[in-house]
Amino acid sequence: MEIKYGHTNIITKDWKKLADFYELVFNCIPVPPERNQKGSWLEKGTGVPNAHLQGMHLRLPGYGNTGPTLEIYQYSEVIDSEKPVSNKQGFGHIAFQVDNITELLELALKNGATEIGQLSEHHVENVGLLKFIYIADPDGNIIELQNWS
Repeated sequence: MEIKYGHTNIITKDWKKLADFYELVFNCIPVPPERNQKGSWLEKGTGVPNAHLQGMHLRLPGYGNTGPTLEIYQYSEVIDSEKPVSNKQGFGHIAFQVDNITELLELALKNGATEIGQLSEHHVENVGLLKFIYIADPDGNIIELQNWS
């Protein structure tokens, strides 16, 4: 059986606003077409009655034209959830390897991100020096910015 990673999905209340954040801050590239999906097939697959999704895929940086995507979707009805925290069971965060954490952190903060932690460094034996910080995108989804040297 062949298995290949496809995408990570984020549900938001304003897909265009969140997509703009990932395009501007992380150089994600839109992968048309914009999606506007509904019908019994979607209800059946998602288990959401009257499901109606809008959004688009964004190609993640660093993997060329066939790399994985970040799928940013908005249901017609979005249920609020509690604020994400780093040590909660389940999906934790996505991570981006960056050359200059300070510069990217500043750009992210100017575009609606918030700091969760503080910039930290740690030498990992036989691997190298790790610099990292956890931030949250404008919706509160956790992102790790990391640099290895």
